[in-house]
Amino acid sequence: MDSPLVLTFDVGTQSARAVLVDLAGNILFKAQKQYEQPYYSLNPGWAEQRPDFYWEIICQCAYEIREEAGARWGDIKAVTITTIRATSICLDENGEPLRDAIVWLDNRQAKCEKKLPARLRAAFRMVGMTGTVQLQRKASHCNWIKENEPEVWKKTKHFVQLSTYLCYKMCGRLADADASCCGRIPFDNKTRTWMKKNNPARCIFEVRDDQLFDLVKPETVMGGVTEKASADTGIPAGIPLIATGSDKNCETLGLSVISNDKAAISFGTTATIEFSTDSYVEPEPFMPAYCSVIDGRWTPEKEVLRGYWLVSWFKREFAAKECMEAERTGTSAEVLLNQRLHEVPAGCNGLMLQPYFTADTNMPFAKGAVIGFSDVHTRIHVYRAIIEGINYCLYTGMRKMEKRAKTKIKTLYVAGGGSQSAEICQITADMFGLPVVRTQTHEACGVGSAMIAFKALGYFKSWEEACEAMVQEKYRYEPDMRLHDFYDTINFHVFNRVFDRLLPLYHITDHECRKYGLDKH
Repeated sequence: MDSPLVLTFDVGTQSARAVLVDLAGNILFKAQKQYEQPYYSLNPGWAEQRPDFYWEIICQCAYEIREEAGARWGDIKAVTITTIRATSICLDENGEPLRDAIVWLDNRQAKCEKKLPARLRAAFRMVGMTGTVQLQRKASHCNWIKENEPEVWKKTKHFVQLSTYLCYKMCGRLADADASCCGRIPFDNKTRTWMKKNNPARCIFEVRDDQLFDLVKPETVMGGVTEKASADTGIPAGIPLIATGSDKNCETLGLSVISNDKAAISFGTTATIEFSTDSYVEPEPFMPAYCSVIDGRWTPEKEVLRGYWLVSWFKREFAAKECMEAERTGTSAEVLLNQRLHEVPAGCNGLMLQPYFTADTNMPFAKGAVIGFSDVHTRIHVYRAIIEGINYCLYTGMRKMEKRAKTKIKTLYVAGGGSQSAEICQITADMFGLPVVRTQTHEACGVGSAMIAFKALGYFKSWEEACEAMVQEKYRYEPDMRLHDFYDTINFHVFNRVFDRLLPLYHITDHECRKYGLDKH
């Protein structure tokens, strides 16, 4: 009897894992490695990592899961790799890294003092894109490298993403799936191709056409595992490496979100809500809808950059008691904290947290804030305010995307570390006023990536058939509509007004910090 398995590597921001997935979507074996140092910072706001650090972690996971799998190791029919997005690597003519990878969390800014051609400046001004274009130019890793490390840029034969590099290490081919192209690179999400010279946005990115890598469709066999990669990982040489997509895209598929009336929420380091649309719809003006792993579909997205990273931050700074108790009892601090969410009512007795701890292109001056403190509040109020604050952001994003896509979401599907908590899932159902579904595993990214490989190998004829076979509803959380009405009112009248009211104060603080030289740490 055929019992095929797919070996999927899921490389995240804070850890990487290898999973062996069967045709029913079961994760039979798993190896996970937490990074001791996810990135290092030579300057405030920078985030870099050795490119081969990720490959070394993959190899460690592969050998560990091979030991666990035993005889089932021989049932592997394909390998897939899915990674974090917007992490940039410069390669020389031999495919070797020229500098360390710039991780997506990096906030460095290029100066971009050279003006764009007058005709383009006029065109951008006409459609109100001048500010957005300039922010994109400054935030693009390629532009910073060209300005500040010209010798490195001169030697750069290929400017690639982390997923591209790891696929190259595995099969020897410098190519990547179009559904992995998420970052500040000259990629046209609408056409799923590299930007043409006549595309006005092409001028934003200082990447030459000959520095770009080959694009393939998800389900493409990119090549076989090389002899060198086989020696490094223990995977038999020749096993096909199949193109999939970025981690969030694979997760969306792994939650069975393949129609216009569903949305996928990821409670990961970056918290996101993604739709699956059959037409190209920008989630906000001038912000792209990413390519789905399903050809002919897109995944517009709202993200909170420091999403459930905030839980890690809270645990580190405020939860020493739970950390010690977790070590003593053999559980996790998150489980203990989540059990205490019941102690705090909806709305946290007036406490509200704005989770904008990291600026992005849409909110370049973003800062986090906690408002509404009184003598009734405890650190558990702050913890619940983090959960609610993230959800307020995602809920607002959902409403905007519904309007732009002319659709109505009926069900939410959740994944990521936070989705393991029944308390968080119920809070989410109440805040959104929608049923929340948790599937058989919070490792939906690995399931989605494996699903693509199984379909490519002919085990499924359609995505519907694949989802029916590999995604099972395990829990459903129904909303308390009375609480939803409360949250909806607070979201509209309070949460969505706080940031604009505080923004002028952030500007003053930043100015004074720079004036007195206090902005270096």
